[in-house]
Amino acid sequence: MAPKKIIIDCDPGIDDALAITLAHGSPALSILGVTTVGGNVDLAYTTGNALRLREFLGFPGVPVIPGSAGALLRSRVNAASVHGEHGLGGARLPEATLPVGEGHAADFIIETLKAAPGEVTLVAIGPLTNIALALLKEPRIVDWAREFAILGGSYTRGNFSPAAEFNIAADPEAAAIVFDAGWTVTMIGLDVSRQALAVGKVVDRMRTMGRLGADLLVPCVEFYGMVTAEEGPAVHDACAIAYLIDPTLVTVEPAVVQVETAGRFTSGMTVTDFDLGDRAPNALVGTSLDVPRFWDLVLDVYGDVGRGIG
Repeated sequence: MAPKKIIIDCDPGIDDALAITLAHGSPALSILGVTTVGGNVDLAYTTGNALRLREFLGFPGVPVIPGSAGALLRSRVNAASVHGEHGLGGARLPEATLPVGEGHAADFIIETLKAAPGEVTLVAIGPLTNIALALLKEPRIVDWAREFAILGGSYTRGNFSPAAEFNIAADPEAAAIVFDAGWTVTMIGLDVSRQALAVGKVVDRMRTMGRLGADLLVPCVEFYGMVTAEEGPAVHDACAIAYLIDPTLVTVEPAVVQVETAGRFTSGMTVTDFDLGDRAPNALVGTSLDVPRFWDLVLDVYGDVGRGIG
């Protein structure tokens, strides 16, 4: 089968770096572009990190296009306390030498989907500001996208607040636009990604992967937090990419998802109703992950990437 063409909208970010590595290394995917948004760290850092990753991993022909620095209506938030000041934790990749692409991420998304309707999958693993801006400018991208998946949200509990996951809470108004746009959002949220823990045996395999392991994977994962035989940090964004590679890894259920924008304590909550009645679902919500198969896939791909880098 021909590889699935994708655009990755992201805010690198440790877990974004792990996700981009997976997408680049998988023969099932072909990255047409990487668009960046302010989120885990400020836009200058997320874009710079995407540029460094492009050269370190080895896909120099893929454009990196910056987008929105902050939310549509709210003050900027970030997660530098989790990802480090510059976003990639303990990783220190060489400075990029190739330039950033011209234009705005939203326009790149529109034009790429328009040029190949029904052929390109859009995956967003950061705040949804760029996607909302693209929808506001050109609502027809709903019909042009082959598929739309996100890492974001939760139907149980949050990580930005008790109710809200970070990517949604960073721009709830954008998320509301995205979920109300008329397409089916595949929501791979915390309920799935918190199952994908980089425990000791996972990190031990990463250590065998040459420069990829030593310079990127291990410093990123270990920066997140303590790794033991049974516990480790969740590699959130990689779950959305793994789903695109092999959808059977994730159990999804149809639901109606609405984004809370006004709640004093619940702003950014993805209010998820699996009891549809006579309503049409607007989302496929991830509920569980086949963890052993997930890590088999991810580490096999990382191994291939590592051998390519040396």
